[in-house]
Amino acid sequence: MSRFAAPIAEQIWDMKYRLKEADGTPIDGSVEDSWRRIARSLAEVEDDTALWEDRFYAALEDFKYLPAGRITAGAGTARSVTLFNCFVMGTIPDTMGGIFDMLKEAALTMQQGGGIGYDFSTIRPKGAAVAGVAADASGPLSFMDVWDAMCRTIMSAGSRRGAMMATMRCDHPDIEDFIGAKADSARLRMFNLSVLITDPFMEAVKADGSWDLVFDGKVFRTVQARDLWNRIMRATYDYAEPGVIFIDRINAANNLAYCETIAATNPCGEQPLPPYGACLLGSINLARLVSEPFQEGAALDLKALDQLVATAVRMMDNVVDASRFPLPEQAREAQNKRRIGLGVTGLADALLMLGLRYGSEAAAAQTEAWLHQIARAAYLASVELAKEKGPFPLFDAEAYLASGAMQMMDEDVRDAIREHGIRNALLTSIAPTGTISLYAGNVSSGIEPVFAYAYTRKVLQKDGTRTEEEVVDYAVQLYRDAFGEEAELPDHFVNAQTLSPLDHVRMQAAAQKWVDSSISKTINCPEDISFEAFKDVYIAAYEQGCKGCTTYRPNDVTGSVLTVSEAEKPAETPVLVHEAEDGAEVVYMSEPLDRPETLEGNTYKLKWPDSEHAIYLTINDIIVGGRRRPFEVFINSKNMEHFAWTVALTRMISAVFRRGGDVSFVVEELKAVFDPRGGAWVKGKYIPSILAAIGGVIEQHLVATGFLEGEGMGLKSDPKAMVVNLDGRPGKACPSCGQYEMHMQEGCMTCGSCGYSKCG
Repeated sequence: MSRFAAPIAEQIWDMKYRLKEADGTPIDGSVEDSWRRIARSLAEVEDDTALWEDRFYAALEDFKYLPAGRITAGAGTARSVTLFNCFVMGTIPDTMGGIFDMLKEAALTMQQGGGIGYDFSTIRPKGAAVAGVAADASGPLSFMDVWDAMCRTIMSAGSRRGAMMATMRCDHPDIEDFIGAKADSARLRMFNLSVLITDPFMEAVKADGSWDLVFDGKVFRTVQARDLWNRIMRATYDYAEPGVIFIDRINAANNLAYCETIAATNPCGEQPLPPYGACLLGSINLARLVSEPFQEGAALDLKALDQLVATAVRMMDNVVDASRFPLPEQAREAQNKRRIGLGVTGLADALLMLGLRYGSEAAAAQTEAWLHQIARAAYLASVELAKEKGPFPLFDAEAYLASGAMQMMDEDVRDAIREHGIRNALLTSIAPTGTISLYAGNVSSGIEPVFAYAYTRKVLQKDGTRTEEEVVDYAVQLYRDAFGEEAELPDHFVNAQTLSPLDHVRMQAAAQKWVDSSISKTINCPEDISFEAFKDVYIAAYEQGCKGCTTYRPNDVTGSVLTVSEAEKPAETPVLVHEAEDGAEVVYMSEPLDRPETLEGNTYKLKWPDSEHAIYLTINDIIVGGRRRPFEVFINSKNMEHFAWTVALTRMISAVFRRGGDVSFVVEELKAVFDPRGGAWVKGKYIPSILAAIGGVIEQHLVATGFLEGEGMGLKSDPKAMVVNLDGRPGKACPSCGQYEMHMQEGCMTCGSCGYSKCG
């Protein structure tokens, strides 16, 4: 008899988690084989491997404990992939060399399957002087465009595209441009954006005070705090981004405040991490722990919960030792602090089984009690591990216990930590569980409400046709099994579409009290919510103790929510046409274009003084929207000294060109690069570096083909988007299956048809 509760669960396992040969031949014959593979791999670091393999298998069995997707897919495969889901990269230096070093590190991390977060607040604002170069800085957003292009070219492990989070402080001089970046529906599509909100800023908002925008100690200008807050709110109201992160609250509550400062999170926001911070994830499936569901005696088995949490903590601690890391800095950070992120899924289903209405005060109180139980069990299990294996290397008992989060922990737990130490610096987090929730039988995701009790999913068959199947929520199916297929659902069965936004906030705040990291959650708002009521959601989140807030309101930029039943439509790639103020048309592609068989282009010879070999640049163009525009660049030289960076430059510039839009900044950035060893005089003009010379050649080509108006005259106006939706279809097509069933869930655009998630 199959362990899978629904056909979709088996399909997800086969597609994403089942170990296969390179040609697709299955190695895992059954899901039991997958559980055994994971259990065996994570028990290898134990002295008694057989004992712990069996205990780990028992935790995984019947989907009670769900390691995050990267562990489920990667553990025991001998593949060079990371088992960690979350990374925040190193602090970005405010230098050209440092910025591109960070870009390389990001690419290496994403290549192994990690989602990354970056704080772009450290890059000087647009227009600031650049020392040693007769030029002004282009600002952090121009470099974010480069990161965005890089992300598009890196296919993460398991055929998942990478995901990124970009943060910026609320006092950075470019914060207004950052807030408005997603108004352009083709820009920064590989990023989630969040503003780092400080406590002084919130006080200034309440007092309607002024707010200085500052970089490197210099005040660039002063705005009204409430005006800036309203700009954030309006952008989020109109196109769902940016989110907000209450960064001072995060740092004050951090167990490791004595040895780290946090300025960014992973892509979905549930892991605030320091530079090079890494965290792995896993979830307790609460829906599987309820006894006598829908009966008067329905209850969560707390003894089973404690035992499951203790086993899960040990498994996750072992992942720190079993995993590979893209960068040595990430390995050191993980091993010095041994962070884990144990969370839950199936919460809403469990509440339904107990007769509680999600969002009610009773449901919030029950949620808080369950998360308190999990926190106690996790911390005590980590203390037991510390007794056996030692505490994490940077443990300092008094400093650790003095942190904000630990001050509210139960006294017996604090006493145990003081006496024995603790193995893992932080232990709890609630992550997006969209795909693993489907794999576990379509249980409700994370702490989210049930999104839809049933919907139709289109399944791609081997012959290329699509069939339709009903996908039913796990708790709803249990109810049908108990009371009949036609039984009417009780009144306490509510879903994401019928809840008020403040009900969502209440549940997030209740869970946050006992989560030492953070929570990935989307607060669904009705399309017709007033702007004032929408702003109240964020104020409520701040006042009720949340560490961040992400909302989703259906809109023209991000599209509408999943429809329960909709006729199948063919997938096409929408084209976005922008009109610049001077009348020049700028065409953006919502997805990178595929390369045609033939392209028209030109090859240019660049001879750099004192260099033995010339550099040859080939620039090929494509016709889009009736205009010729650059599509790709090839840079070649016989000088092997140049090989690595010319290949890197070729790939990065081509990726930016294929994204579409105004790419003239590529020319500007290259022309601004200077070589500390000195430039050269070329045709009577001083060129500060060979990279600047390459930028000049590209500019020459773009002027000749009519893409740029002239030297130094790139398309610099701020075009206003006119989105051309080809046939009135709602929302955006899923990049994996092409179906128009994308919806926002736990901070990520997720496909209701195939389970694809933007966040991997």
